[in-house]
Amino acid sequence: MSMPLLLVADDGPDNRVILATALEFHGYTVRQAQNGSEAVLLAGRDHPALILMDIEMPVMDGWEATRLLKGNAQTAAIPILALTAADLRGGLQRLAAAGFCGYLQKPVLPRRILEAVRLCLEECEKGRPWIDLGHVGIGAPHLQS
Repeated sequence: MSMPLLLVADDGPDNRVILATALEFHGYTVRQAQNGSEAVLLAGRDHPALILMDIEMPVMDGWEATRLLKGNAQTAAIPILALTAADLRGGLQRLAAAGFCGYLQKPVLPRRILEAVRLCLEECEKGRPWIDLGHVGIGAPHLQS
């Protein structure tokens, strides 16, 4: 069984290499983008199964890139996992409303990213728009209704 293609969008070259190396070691194929604009282009061309998107990047940030991806019929169904150093736990509704499927705060261990990727792929396949990554100790708490 072939592993899904993932897209890592992060302006930090070290972050991209660490993420890509961990994911590729576990069998994923990974494309890398250094800003949101590149992420939008690569997602439209390659149609990854999941995007790990940094929020604060030059050229185009993760918010705008996600807005564009979710507004395009060809890329709207791609789950996008927010991966950022910013503490966004108070803005989970904003993340979900923007189209992100979950949130991880950096720094995060590679094994936790692998678990988050697995959960996001499984749960998004079931049609869940927001995946609570807090219950496995790898991300944000539950969204408040």
